Amino acid sequence: MSDLSTRERIHPGTAPGEDFHLEIIGDGDFDTAEMSLSIGPAHPATHGVFRIVLDMDGERVIGARPVIGYMHRGFEKLAEYRDFRQIMALVNRHDWLSGFSNELGVALAVEQMLEMEVPDRAQWIRMLIAEWNRVLNHLMFIGSFAIELGAITPMFYAFREREDIQHLLESATGGRLHFTYNQPGGLKIDLPKGFMQQSVDLLAQLRKRTPDFTDLILGNEIFQARTKGVGPLPADVALSYGVTGPTLHATGVPEDSRVTEPYLKYDEVDVHVPLGENGDSFDRFSCLLGRIDASLDIIQQIHDHMPAGPVNQKLPKMVKAPEGSTYVRTENPLGQLGYWLESDGGRTPWRLKMRTPSFSNVQAIPYLLNGVLVPDAVAVLGSVFFVVGDIDR
Repeated sequence: MSDLSTRERIHPGTAPGEDFHLEIIGDGDFDTAEMSLSIGPAHPATHGVFRIVLDMDGERVIGARPVIGYMHRGFEKLAEYRDFRQIMALVNRHDWLSGFSNELGVALAVEQMLEMEVPDRAQWIRMLIAEWNRVLNHLMFIGSFAIELGAITPMFYAFREREDIQHLLESATGGRLHFTYNQPGGLKIDLPKGFMQQSVDLLAQLRKRTPDFTDLILGNEIFQARTKGVGPLPADVALSYGVTGPTLHATGVPEDSRVTEPYLKYDEVDVHVPLGENGDSFDRFSCLLGRIDASLDIIQQIHDHMPAGPVNQKLPKMVKAPEGSTYVRTENPLGQLGYWLESDGGRTPWRLKMRTPSFSNVQAIPYLLNGVLVPDAVAVLGSVFFVVGDIDR
């Protein structure tokens, strides 16, 4: 039985300029039928092949069941048949919007097992590329969330900046999405001539353009009406589900491994973690947008600290890790990414296990959708940031 207890009839004013007025008719309940509504699976050109089954009472969601597994490709098992350098080309594909950050975690894990020292310049360059990759990721979700709510213009703005960043990263790595720029001991090659000046120029350009997103989206009264108070997530519930990244930061929890467990040279720069108060769809988007400015601040500091020197260590023809295991976590664009790497002393991993941020974030969707109306379900799903390849692996 729906909670709509009245019928409403709208009458226009009788005189020019007179407001509409609402007439309430009756006080009885409406009979509604419970049904299941399947949303998806979506086309791979969107966030991925993801399906969610909604249990409905009228237009209100009373239950939600995410259905995953459509894109399972077995990255973890495939890694057991690749050596410690080749797995870089595998892991940068499960979250195709965060390729560099994916391979960075594996590189750190392998280096930890080998007790390998990485040159300072390589660590600063890794930070620089990782932060540009973070901005690249967030721009995609800023544009896609807006378009899911009916605003197409922000997507055009987001892709304008994305193209500029991709051109910059392609000049150094040779790839636009799948960079394969890391290797155990550092990087494949040094930055090309002129890269740092291009990075400085691009930083200044984005500083001027990012306020456009605030004006276009956050300041839009329709966007605010569609997202404020919609899908709130309490901090304790978020932590119980293992939610991380901007979805967690929107609840007011400042957990960021760049701060709480620094890697590379993050302990030598100031890292700002944008936080929300209500944990709703508006705060999740606001935190995502704030993380772009935070990354630009880090990039500015990297420009000021970039040292000279080598960018890699000379590797033997066959890299073997000693017997043992290690776990490394990094702050990926969508949240914390963890790699459990175990070796039996051979040239390939005995076991590689990924803890991906998208998988944990999606677990909170049934809680967020419970009790919302169908139009609000779109706003909630768009504000929980995930890539389906990062769920299915």
